Amino acid sequence: MATSKESGATTPTTKSGEPLVVVEGVDKHFGKLHVLKDITTTVARGEVVVVIGPSGSGKSTFCRTINRLETIDAGSITIDGKPLPAEGRELAKLRADVGMVFQSFNLFAHKTVLENVTLGPMKVRRLGKAEAEKEAMVLLERVGVANQAKKLPAQLSGGQQQRVAIARALAMQPKLMLFDEPTSALDPEMINEVLDVITGLARDGMTMIVVTHEMGFARKVADRVLFMADGQILEDAAPSEFFDAPKTGRAKDFLSKILTH
Repeated sequence: MATSKESGATTPTTKSGEPLVVVEGVDKHFGKLHVLKDITTTVARGEVVVVIGPSGSGKSTFCRTINRLETIDAGSITIDGKPLPAEGRELAKLRADVGMVFQSFNLFAHKTVLENVTLGPMKVRRLGKAEAEKEAMVLLERVGVANQAKKLPAQLSGGQQQRVAIARALAMQPKLMLFDEPTSALDPEMINEVLDVITGLARDGMTMIVVTHEMGFARKVADRVLFMADGQILEDAAPSEFFDAPKTGRAKDFLSKILTH
């Protein structure tokens, strides 16, 4: 179970002492653009790491390298002691162990909410339909959309669709959840309903890496904040430390622009 956020980690291993994700010296280029530069960090089991920074800083690319949606040019990433597999069955297993929720909801439009959530467990975890549906309904209840189970995604609000996407990722029983700006495509009144679900997961001890622009959420829920700019991690600190006393000029400039509006 997660410790209180007031005792927020300034080192990667205050949660359980056992690292789940280890990123060492990761570099990534898109053509001539150097988007990740020598990224090194560790995420402990049960830890919530929030990644913030200006647009184009490499946050989403960093998030996507962790379940190998983006390949890396140099360095290494291990999850639960194993290096990221290149392809095939092991990569499919990794994707089951690492749930991901994107800006866009990526639900199957022609399948009901319930079918969206049961598809992975039935295909990958080989659950029978009845068991998969039972588990799915528990998860849909947990994220507050159980009463929408028979609807198609288009019949739901954006906030509801994103909560279904979270339930779908949780249905694979992941060791780690990645959130890549999960509220950026939502109308303002829908943002909190999604952040509340993620906050609940944090309370339950889920290991998470969350890329977000929601500073109040970062301050409240994160154990650590990574501040990225120009493809580098410039600060790695507890939320209180980062928001109250940022060390770099880039972070001070970033916070002054977003916290005054």
